[in-house]
Amino acid sequence: MSEVNNSVFSRAFLESLFFVQNEWHQHGVLVHTLRVTYYAIKGSGWKFLASGLLHDIGKPFTAFKKDSDDIEFGEWSFTDHEERSYQIIKNWPFVSEYTKQIVRYHYLIRDIRKSKKENIERYKEKKAIWDSLDSTMHKDLEKFLLYDDQGKGKKRRG
Repeated sequence: MSEVNNSVFSRAFLESLFFVQNEWHQHGVLVHTLRVTYYAIKGSGWKFLASGLLHDIGKPFTAFKKDSDDIEFGEWSFTDHEERSYQIIKNWPFVSEYTKQIVRYHYLIRDIRKSKKENIERYKEKKAIWDSLDSTMHKDLEKFLLYDDQGKGKKRRG
């Protein structure tokens, strides 16, 4: 419906960062990020500390109104936000390659499930990425997904 925003001063950027994301998140991106980091620490997931802080760094830049539900409920969609987050941090020398991979692929499991039902070409692409990762990364992505879910809080609708 609308194009992806690229400005830190856009309504989409500021609103999604501080106030509202979508029906799956109780909080804006900033509070969600802090909650994910908190749950990672609480769960002794220290290796996920940087990933928790950085996993959605690109999300406000990708915020857009995808459909009539986004418009009706004042929410945002964030298609491929994890790739945008990775693009922001990929050349940061103080961030480990491990963290960069968690950030880049933290939504991969959900994307595979969703695209298998909705977009078979996207499913094949995402499944190929999954298959290229080792079993340790699979387990870590599954664990990080739990922290990400805990950081969402309660659903606001639905």
